[in-house]
Amino acid sequence: MDSPVPGRTTGGTAGRGAPVSRSGHVLGVDSGGSGLRIAVARADAPGEPLVWSSAEPVVVGARGIDAADLLARVVPAAGDLLRQAGAGSLAAACVGAAGMATLGDDLRATLPKALADAFGVRRLALAADGVTAYAGALGQRAGAVVAAGTGLIALGTAPGGGWRRADGWGHLLGDCGSGAWIGRAGLEAAMRAHDGRRGGSPALLACAEKMFGPAGELPGVLYPRPDRPAVLASFAPEVGRCAEDGDPVAVAVLRDAARHIAEAAEAVCPPAPADAPGADGSPADTPGPGCAVALTGGLFRMGEVLLAPVRDELATRLPHAEPRAAAGDPLAGAVGIAAALATGTLRLPPDPALLHIL
Repeated sequence: MDSPVPGRTTGGTAGRGAPVSRSGHVLGVDSGGSGLRIAVARADAPGEPLVWSSAEPVVVGARGIDAADLLARVVPAAGDLLRQAGAGSLAAACVGAAGMATLGDDLRATLPKALADAFGVRRLALAADGVTAYAGALGQRAGAVVAAGTGLIALGTAPGGGWRRADGWGHLLGDCGSGAWIGRAGLEAAMRAHDGRRGGSPALLACAEKMFGPAGELPGVLYPRPDRPAVLASFAPEVGRCAEDGDPVAVAVLRDAARHIAEAAEAVCPPAPADAPGADGSPADTPGPGCAVALTGGLFRMGEVLLAPVRDELATRLPHAEPRAAAGDPLAGAVGIAAALATGTLRLPPDPALLHIL
């Protein structure tokens, strides 16, 4: 059974407007391909939240992310957390969701009134999960963040500018280098081995059959699943284990994933100042020295088998970047954004799709 537990998190709380409430409580929501997490914290102490989590992802239907399904779990759980905190209302909230930019119409139409009715929320941020990942990792400083779990998105900001985005297009159109991408590539290699085609991996085939059953039945197991991206991503750790054991096909899959991750970071890293000339004397349009780059998300818990080739690719593509350890996770970022809204200190750039402020 899902239950609220105390948790610790960190997140940037620096923004916009006059202070509103430095002592009220705020709500952060992190909805992704691998589940749903929420946190309630004081606006003046966002690093000490109460946290509730569920491994079941929010339903995605014909209208995109299903607001009714999200609210059916968030409202009672947030109510329980508020009672634990000794509070009855929320000064602000931030809902971060995978697919918010392209699949969030139902959330944008439904959540403002629903959260106002339930908790008195008057300041609300609806954010793509990449934005909450960015806020959790770098706070509100300029830089670039690659958030990778089931999916993958890269976001960057520059002083006085807006968001720069790469990927986050879902497992059918992108999310290159993500857990779902790695898992699908590993399963493709398994099926190649099953067929006797070149590029197959007997080691990955053995892992796939142990995990899913006979290879010939895999399409029937996988294709009807509504949570197909999460199922694909569940095979990524097997690819990592085979790579650690020296399987050349698995090693190549992770090397390709690292290249995709570095390409995404390169695409969003803030460019050098316009007056910094390029080699031919023209204005530079390449990432500038000192660009902070952070990696965040469950995919990177795979460890050195993935991180080592990612570091190599980043050093090649972004030699002047400053690698930063992520300060916190996307839930920490959602709480941080909500706290900044409540205290009037939000500086992250608003965007109709990526960071919609109400």
